[in-house]
Amino acid sequence: MSTPGPRTLARATHPSWWRRRLDPDHSLGLRLTLAAAAAFLVLVPFALLALLVLGGWAPLHRLDATATDALHGYALDHPAWVALMRVWTEVFAPMPLRAVALLVVIWLLRRGARRLALWVTTTMVVGGLIGPLLKLLVGRDRPDLLDPVARAAGYAFPSGHALNATLAAGVLLVVVLPYAGRWRVALWVTAVLVAALTGLSRVALGVHWASDVLGGWLLGAAVVAATTAAFTGWRSRSDLPRS
Repeated sequence: MSTPGPRTLARATHPSWWRRRLDPDHSLGLRLTLAAAAAFLVLVPFALLALLVLGGWAPLHRLDATATDALHGYALDHPAWVALMRVWTEVFAPMPLRAVALLVVIWLLRRGARRLALWVTTTMVVGGLIGPLLKLLVGRDRPDLLDPVARAAGYAFPSGHALNATLAAGVLLVVVLPYAGRWRVALWVTAVLVAALTGLSRVALGVHWASDVLGGWLLGAAVVAATTAAFTGWRSRSDLPRS
């Protein structure tokens, strides 16, 4: 077996060589690995949860009912809490989030970041289409409470609010994180809070089961991961400014 020459060793130990090897623009295998990892880490738990919902798994139903009863009882005793949750769920509803995403797309286009703008559009549109389709396929009813504090139409699983809030949080991180500098932790906290509190508001108002919200979070994360992996290979470097 021949040993690598000095020139080969020098090239392999140079940092720029490793950056090129790990750059998705130069490695189809890495892109496929990213896509597979995203599918396994997020889509598999979502699929398992959907199967449990479809099968009417009793332990999951008991957990959902317990969470709904506890939060509904709290809501009945605290009208100010209900008012806050109503405001939050309206501000971070799917349509306002899509309007903000459209503004982000316009801003990116004006900067010349066309591929990143296309990624934002694709992420929001794909998630916005998959969510209602899955609601129809699963056909899960919403909680039926004797004294509801809010009402919502349509099927329950997955939560559209939780799904779109997660998509918006992903867009926020991908687009803004390179500019965040010392505020990166604050940006992460903001993104997580938007998704988490939006999902919580749906259970607190009694219009979704807790597993609906969990399904929305998982599906949103899966869409963001999948579209990011798909676009990594041909997105121009200018589309993702470095901090």
